Amino acid sequence: MTTIAFIGLGNMGTPMAQRLLAAGHTVRGFDLSEQARTRLTEAGGISCASPAEAVAGAGVVILMLPNSDIVESVISSPEVNAELAANTLVIDMSSSEPLRSRALEQRLRKNGIRFVDAPVSGGVKGAENGTLTVMAGGIDENLAEAATILECLGTVRRAGQVGAGHAAKALNNLMSATHLLVSSEAILAGQSFGVDPELLLQIVNGSSGKSGSTENKWPNFILTGTYNSGFALKLMLKDMKIAVDLADQVHAASRLSHAAVQLWEEAAAELPDNADHTEIARWVAATSQEPAASQR
Repeated sequence: MTTIAFIGLGNMGTPMAQRLLAAGHTVRGFDLSEQARTRLTEAGGISCASPAEAVAGAGVVILMLPNSDIVESVISSPEVNAELAANTLVIDMSSSEPLRSRALEQRLRKNGIRFVDAPVSGGVKGAENGTLTVMAGGIDENLAEAATILECLGTVRRAGQVGAGHAAKALNNLMSATHLLVSSEAILAGQSFGVDPELLLQIVNGSSGKSGSTENKWPNFILTGTYNSGFALKLMLKDMKIAVDLADQVHAASRLSHAAVQLWEEAAAELPDNADHTEIARWVAATSQEPAASQR
């Protein structure tokens, strides 16, 4: 079994770390939240006071952080660098920027540190149940070693070379967000016309318009009024921007993608800072000329 430093014990990181512990690994964890560190200790992990302390003695370092800026500030800090042993495998499971991940891998390689990008999809339930899709990018031998650790979290899919995992994650979330936006517009239009949303979802989910939004997000988080999927609207928007920036950099068509980003930006400006991403449906309803909720 492996000694793993796990940096970032948020909504996703905590259940992921717990599954690594259940698989028999030693997990040395750090998070800014004392409550998150306590949860790790209660699950049998080792709570550390800093990223450097977590990294000390670890053969694998897993990063589950909000963005590339934070990833780079942690893994490139002098304190962490002093504790990173040669040949350590760094696995960035954050939603980072693909080109920055490539640049980070090159810097780490000069110091004898190996790197794999392996972001995930599947939400909090997927993290809890070990059913995440892990999108991995890197050198073959590094991917093979990472897979032996990450398989307890879900299905590991090789996306390509370094940065390909982060590219796949951002593009996936761009598609997911666009699905959710158009699904919300369509379902609320149907409701305004008099079609019950639950009935419309049943019809769509047996037809060609189905998606993760209609099969999961609308029935479980929007119709219930809970809006608690565990993934923030602003994090979704961040991933969408990574995807459209990537499309622009490789000169791919992205007109619809840019339009979707613009609408999500409007929603982010009008909804609370801590809004769940499923609250885009609430925003769509509020911006309608005749909000569907008033006609129920």
